[in-house]
Parts: sequence; C-alpha cells; structure tokens
Amino acid sequence: MTHKGPKFAPKIALYQPDIPQNTASIIRTCSCLGIMLEIIEPCGFVINDQKFKRVVMDYYDAKSVHFYRSSEDFFASKRNTRIILMTTKSKKSYKEFIFKQNDTVLFGRESLGVPTSVHKKVSHRLTIPMMNKKRSLNLSSSVSIVISKILNQINF
Repeated sequence: MTHKGPKFAPKIALYQPDIPQNTASIIRTCSCLGIMLEIIEPCGFVINDQKFKRVVMDYYDAKSVHFYRSSEDFFASKRNTRIILMTTKSKKSYKEFIFKQNDTVLFGRESLGVPTSVHKKVSHRLTIPMMNKKRSLNLSSSVSIVISKILNQINF
C-alpha cells in the first residue's frame, strides 16, 4: 500500500542519539511513514559511520531530517510548539494523550535519557507503560510505538 503521507504529523526529535543503528532505523521508519525527524547534536557517532550506513541504506533524505547543533538551538526554534518528552520518569501514559499537528515528540539518549534542564523545558512528559522491573524499550521500538499511536489518531 502506498500513500502520500499523513495529513499532519508531529515531528520526532532525538536528543543526542548515541547508537547509530537505532538512529538509522528511526530514519527508515520516519522516511517510510512521511514523518519529519529532528536530531539534536552532538551525536555519539558520525553520520558517515559504516554501521549507520548499513541500516539506513537509501532511506536517508536530507529534506526529511533536520539537525540542530545544540539543545539551545532546538528549543529556540520551538517557541510556539508543544514539546512532548517520552521518558521512563513519567507516570502519564502516551495512550491517553491527544497529539496535535505542530507537536514535537522528543526522545532522549539511549544511554542517559535527557538532563533535568531538558525536562524543565518540555510541555508534557509521557511514558510507554511496561511490565514491572523492566527499565526501558529499545529507542527505535519506542519511536515506532509512538508513531503508530499518532498515525492511528489521525486515521492514517
């Protein structure tokens, strides 16, 4: 099945991602579903890394991936935008949340999440509920789960 892309879709943002395979997988997912991806640098790898290239293949499109040099640049560009942070440090589930057209859904680093300063700058903090005693899902899986919810809300 092919499509022209969603009528609207919030953007997905990655805060200083540090695993190239996860980032490449997320680029592929966003590319296939017509979702804009934003990456807040510095990354924990080089975009020309072989592991990255092996996973991203020909799905990388500079028009659908935007890089920010720092979190300050990212937040400065989002002054009139809701930023929703996906975090394990929230009790509010993403399942009941209503996403809006201009939202940006932010995901933290695989190794460290985001610093407290970023937590303070976001509009909402949501979590993906998991079984007890489980720390977290893979970043790429988490992004896919949230994108699925968003696309379901807009009747994709």
